[in-house]
Amino acid sequence: VVPGETALAFYKAKNPTDKPIIGIATYNVVPFEAGQYFNKIQCFCFEEQRLNPQEEVDMPVFFYIDPEFAEDPKMAKVDLITLSYTFFEAKEGQKLPLPGYQ
Repeated sequence: VVPGETALAFYKAKNPTDKPIIGIATYNVVPFEAGQYFNKIQCFCFEEQRLNPQEEVDMPVFFYIDPEFAEDPKMAKVDLITLSYTFFEAKEGQKLPLPGYQ
C-alpha cells in the first residue's frame, strides 16, 4: 500500500460451531508506532457481527496510510505494517472500550 492511497482488504471469519455466534473484533497494528498513521475509513471492528453455524464470511476493511508516514524519520526503516484482528464472542451487556477513549 502506498501512503496516501486507499486500499481494501478482506478478513475471513468462520463459525466452526453448530450454534450462531455474535462476536466483536478488535484490531492491532504492528509496529505500534505506525498505528498513528493507519486510518480506517470503513471497518467491521467494534460492531457486533453474527455468524450462523458453519458460516464463513469475508469482512472488508477500507483504509489508507497517512502520507506523513513517509516523512517521519522514525518510520524510515519500516517497510511492513501488519494489521491483525481478534474476534471475541460478545457477552450480553458487555461493551468493549474504544481505543483512545477513556
